[in-house]
Amino acid sequence: MITGIEGAQSMEIKKLKVFLVEDEIVIREGIKKNINWQQEGFIFAGEASDGELAYPLIQSTRPDILITDIRMPFMDGLELSRLVKKELPDIKILVLSGYNEFEYAKEAINIGIAEYLLKPITGAKLLDAVKKMAKTIEEEWQQKQYLLAYQKEQAENGQLARRKLFGRLVSGKHPVSSLLEEGRKIGLELAASQYNIVLFQVFTGEEAENYSDELNRITADMEAMADTMQQVILIDRGGLEGFAFLLKGTKEGSKGSIHNLMPEFIENLQRIMERYPKAEYFGGIGVTVERMSELGVCFAKAGHAFAYRYLWERNQIVTGDDTKEHKTVDGELSLGGLNVRNLERNAVGSFLATGLQEEVSDFVEGYFKSLGEQNIQSLMFRQYIIMNTYIAAAGAVEKLGYEPDVMVKECGDFKSMTGAFISAEQAGAYISHVLVTAIRLRDAVSQKKYAKLLEDAKRYIQQNFQSEDISLNSAAASVNLSPNHFSTIFSQETGRTFIEYLTSVRMEKAKELLRNTNKKTSDIAYETGYRDSHYFSYLFKKTQACTPREYRMKSAAKAPGEGTV
Repeated sequence: MITGIEGAQSMEIKKLKVFLVEDEIVIREGIKKNINWQQEGFIFAGEASDGELAYPLIQSTRPDILITDIRMPFMDGLELSRLVKKELPDIKILVLSGYNEFEYAKEAINIGIAEYLLKPITGAKLLDAVKKMAKTIEEEWQQKQYLLAYQKEQAENGQLARRKLFGRLVSGKHPVSSLLEEGRKIGLELAASQYNIVLFQVFTGEEAENYSDELNRITADMEAMADTMQQVILIDRGGLEGFAFLLKGTKEGSKGSIHNLMPEFIENLQRIMERYPKAEYFGGIGVTVERMSELGVCFAKAGHAFAYRYLWERNQIVTGDDTKEHKTVDGELSLGGLNVRNLERNAVGSFLATGLQEEVSDFVEGYFKSLGEQNIQSLMFRQYIIMNTYIAAAGAVEKLGYEPDVMVKECGDFKSMTGAFISAEQAGAYISHVLVTAIRLRDAVSQKKYAKLLEDAKRYIQQNFQSEDISLNSAAASVNLSPNHFSTIFSQETGRTFIEYLTSVRMEKAKELLRNTNKKTSDIAYETGYRDSHYFSYLFKKTQACTPREYRMKSAAKAPGEGTV
């Protein structure tokens, strides 16, 4: 039977939900009424007389702790426990039994029941058992918080590490052995018999660098796809550069070769994009290589194809050697019915907005091809596209706040331009110079803009570091940058990841409170954004090389008048 509570202590955990299943009404009422569940820090979430009635109620109330008799009509406690554990694997179950039988206890252990107590039982003993389970729940919750925080930190560090590694892979300047080792350190196995690269960009209607919920969802879907395809590694290059997929194949002719892997990969990628009908995409495929040291060649081929995203229709993935006829964004070209204004302003304007300096050569080559090789041989036509490109570039940089004559100073006036009219090669070289100049000027403005955005982001962190909900995503959204673009810029400019910077801000505030107040460590943890004081203490020791208590003692010892000069 249940007796009164003896020496009950208040719980540290807040309001865990308890559900009771007991067919004997006297015992059920005793458990329900003789324990002051509210005062002890629990919520009495519900009760039932047998497992069959209890199960749907447990599904709806989703308690943290289940107390159940083992012998009941209709559905006994063990059968109920099996069902509940499938539905709520983290629930803690306490079984009450009037039968001291080993088989019941053994079955209870197999199911994963936390406690097995024999009737009659005092209220104090039952409460002690419930509190013991509550403590286990708290410890498990703390471990989950540690894991989530660790995963969040590792995710940001991992993205940056992947970008750096990808840059080294395609540079062709690093030994294969060091690349393999670097990959293993961040959990990537790079060894393969074949490789290929697919460069990919998603267009959501937002500027490429801006925050976009839709792009975040697409990115998550692509990450999930890459996780299921063990031969595919996704690198989010951030902002204007889009994504890169590194495909690893087994030897040619085998089931896992690039030849067989590529169609499956492209199909999976296109299926993802079909879920987002408002978004568009474009991809460029490199050439399959058999050596890691040849990935630079593969990347160059992929980049050549990728540059056509400014010239061809979107929603396609093409190869660098693709000889098929691709429809340009403005239709088929011929001198007779050429709408040059629409074609050139759209292609050049798009490239000036988001293109990269290293893509200029490929863009100009593709641009000339899209206009028609025969058309480029016309002097009048070359004059037109040179002037039109120059005017588009001048207009773009003027919109950025430059003086109207900046392009004249950088690229010369009409007299210096005339030499570019002589041949297609000279026209291409001059247009390349104009585009590189305009993009360089654009990027200089972007750097200034990013400096302001970083100041705003730091201000946001200072104003919100006390919130446990602050994250890379929320900070990126506050300055209207995509999370990965923001992460890249933030780490480049500050030398630290977002998580590292946030932690340093929180630790500085914690040290201030430890020096200047007598507040408890748990209170200081709460004031610096940590709801778990244990995790706060762990981080403090990790970053400051001492515990909060040790830091307070050192600070007190160095108080004014007590130290040396």
